[in-house]
Amino acid sequence: MKKLWDISPPLDAQSPVFPGDTPYSQQWAATISDTCPVNVSAITLSPHLGAHADAPLHYDPQGAAVGALGLLPFLGRCRVIHTIHAAPLITIGHLQHALNDVPERLLVRTYRQMPLNHFDTQLTAFDPACVQHLADLGVMLIGTDSASIDPADSKALPSHQAIRQRGLRVLENLLLDEVPEGDYELIALPLKLMSADASPVRAVLREL
Repeated sequence: MKKLWDISPPLDAQSPVFPGDTPYSQQWAATISDTCPVNVSAITLSPHLGAHADAPLHYDPQGAAVGALGLLPFLGRCRVIHTIHAAPLITIGHLQHALNDVPERLLVRTYRQMPLNHFDTQLTAFDPACVQHLADLGVMLIGTDSASIDPADSKALPSHQAIRQRGLRVLENLLLDEVPEGDYELIALPLKLMSADASPVRAVLREL
């Protein structure tokens, strides 16, 4: 059996959330008892919590919602590259050692150990020129263990705008702590949320 890496961080009330965004909460609508045969809960959370796929609607008022996106970018061969000391911005130079015959999907590890209980305001983001260069190489999806491809305090979101201009897809908040550099099969399908700006994904890597 091929080895699997679960690259989705746990989702619960302790999950870090972008400042001002909606944290995870759960209420029980029904619980098992003498008169009720099932547990049923209601969950409230930002679709940007945990491992997630951004939709163009997130950074473009006219952009497509996540449920309208094609699934091809989120499924297939990918490459994991480590850039542990790249802060504050990942440039193409940080990735150059692993860009020979790069697949269409690229996942970038920035943390030695991903923060699972607090939001990192000093997260490592992408230089927008790096995004443009990756698009020129044929990359159609960029993933990261960071909460954003732009700095946490950015208002212009230049790397998100580069993604929009070039039609790339993005995955954020991936848990890559235990994943060696190399090539894998990525499976990280967003939910078919027809009006949402993002979707949680259960992201996994499978040995080729």
